[in-house]
Amino acid sequence: MNEPKINQNRSLAEHLRTLRMDRGLTLQDLAARSSVSRATLSRIENGEVSPTAQTLGRLASAFVLPLSQLLAPLEADFPPLVRHAEQSVWQDLEHGYSRRSLSPPNRQLQLEMIECTIEPRQRIAYEHPAFVGHEHHLVLLSGALVLTVDGVRHELAPGDCLRYRLRGASCFETGDEPARYLIAMT
Repeated sequence: MNEPKINQNRSLAEHLRTLRMDRGLTLQDLAARSSVSRATLSRIENGEVSPTAQTLGRLASAFVLPLSQLLAPLEADFPPLVRHAEQSVWQDLEHGYSRRSLSPPNRQLQLEMIECTIEPRQRIAYEHPAFVGHEHHLVLLSGALVLTVDGVRHELAPGDCLRYRLRGASCFETGDEPARYLIAMT
């Protein structure tokens, strides 16, 4: 594993531990809330493993935070311009998923832009949203994507935009080619 990835895992591990401790939760409490085993949570907090997208989804739900705020602490102030090289990238190598935060997380702003890529023949499912009613606008840039939201299946082609509010389960599935898309979240 390269040094930037190791540092990214350490930063995420420290942030997740701080979130848990700030809420007065034990590992067992968080395991019960998230349906992620205590052993896995311990390994994540110790930086031994990087969580998958599905595990992060469960943790976001347990903490009632958008995934972006789970991945990076909120900044007190934010720069008006974030260069491509400075944008935070998180990867789930198990699912061939990459997530780039185009806008910095911040308490003062309502909208967040994220660029995602999912490799071919992947399925990423979330049991429930981080918080009910979270609004997403997804624009598929390339590839094909099947997005199932609250039991309704949507087949997206490049240029298609799907607007939805998360209330229950969601699932992202790719076919024989990678899917690249933008999500605007409020």
